[in-house]
Amino acid sequence: MATVAEWIEGARVRTLPNSVAPVLVGSGAAAAVGAFSLVRAALALLVSLALQVGVNYANDYSDGVRGTDSERVGPLRLVGSGVASPATVKAAAFACFALGAVAGLVLVSLSGHWWLLAVGAASIAGAWFYTGGEKPYGYSGWGEVAVFLFFGVIAVLGTEYVQADQVSWFGAAGAAAMGSFSAAVLVANNLRDVPTDRVAGKNTLAVRLGEPRTRVLYQVLVAIPFVLTVAAAFSTPIALVGLVAAAFVVPSARLVARGETGLKLIPVLKQTGLAMLTWAVVTAIGVGLS
Repeated sequence: MATVAEWIEGARVRTLPNSVAPVLVGSGAAAAVGAFSLVRAALALLVSLALQVGVNYANDYSDGVRGTDSERVGPLRLVGSGVASPATVKAAAFACFALGAVAGLVLVSLSGHWWLLAVGAASIAGAWFYTGGEKPYGYSGWGEVAVFLFFGVIAVLGTEYVQADQVSWFGAAGAAAMGSFSAAVLVANNLRDVPTDRVAGKNTLAVRLGEPRTRVLYQVLVAIPFVLTVAAAFSTPIALVGLVAAAFVVPSARLVARGETGLKLIPVLKQTGLAMLTWAVVTAIGVGLS
């Protein structure tokens, strides 16, 4: 039976910036047009966190029952390591999805935009079928596209829209930046797992591209937010504060560029996540206050 500490590790806490950062950016975009709502931002954050932890448990369950986690390098896998039963981990995943659905329902009722329920349902389905079902799209190289969509476009613009009833230019730029950062985290994770994923038949984008091109893709993805930062500065100079996040990106980009593999790539996930969170915090505050 898994301990509390093992459940926390299985939730993959280091991935949580992926769910916190887009809500911050979306709330900053709402604040920039004078429409920030603490209650709605908090509900959006709860939805995002619940779905993030839910998808982490769902991936643990699906990969575990398929046996693709048996030789995995990295954080503890609850099912793959045998510390928790598949049924228990699956139940934990669906409990998180249910919590996110309830919070989302409250948020939609407050905003009055009932069509967003369809977006929420699609987000939960996307979380489950990433590695779940007979033909998981995460095994076919579409994971990065889904991450860009759900943790970038939907999370940022959805957060802004439920508060401001509109989508702004900063919201759009922030969505692209968050999507790129989140995709970069997944690329780094899959780059680390290329040898074991290839053997297990898990054809992630990294497996399909091969390690050299995956390393180039990572560099491109982490560069996009800073290109957007400079572009945004022509309209809102305070947006340049986002460049401080480069302090985390540069070390991780060097690790990827010099060909590190396995456990040596784990710091890249942490540094990329910190870069995303830092960019989100300083940019949201700066643009929101401006």
